[in-house]
Amino acid sequence: MPKLNTPLSEKVINELKIYDTIEISGLIYTGRDAVLPKLVKAFKEKQLENLGINLRGAVIFHTAVSPAGVGPTSSNKVEIESSIPALSEAGVKIHLGKGSLDKKTVESLKYYNSIYAVTPPVTALFSAQLKSKRVAAFAEEGMEALHELEVVDFPAIVAIAHGASIFER
Repeated sequence: MPKLNTPLSEKVINELKIYDTIEISGLIYTGRDAVLPKLVKAFKEKQLENLGINLRGAVIFHTAVSPAGVGPTSSNKVEIESSIPALSEAGVKIHLGKGSLDKKTVESLKYYNSIYAVTPPVTALFSAQLKSKRVAAFAEEGMEALHELEVVDFPAIVAIAHGASIFER
């Protein structure tokens, strides 16, 4: 099982393939419907540095952070899935969530050498993997703000990599 540490290199991503079970350690960002479009806008307006956010080699987990814990939300929601190409261009290497993605999104992941991994929806397990958490940006969104989590051995399964998808039969 590959153990990955953030930030991730191109070489690490190149070696992953669909169905690989991975464990991620280091800093990851969280976001969903409310915040990901704001993050895309900040990238396009070259404002990420002003927010103190570096997405090169980053992981974004499609979730909110609440007192109940963290768990994946559906990545194929319009606001989330439409953010994937731009955030991949900004340097995000792994998008974590649940559910299948459109063929166009699969192609954009391939183009930017980014991957999509799915996570089992078990908030208790994920909460046990958290070392620290802080609001990184967009605090006005409450639990849907962009959070930065420090994780250890956070489990995921590669679902889309290099143009291949576990969702295509």
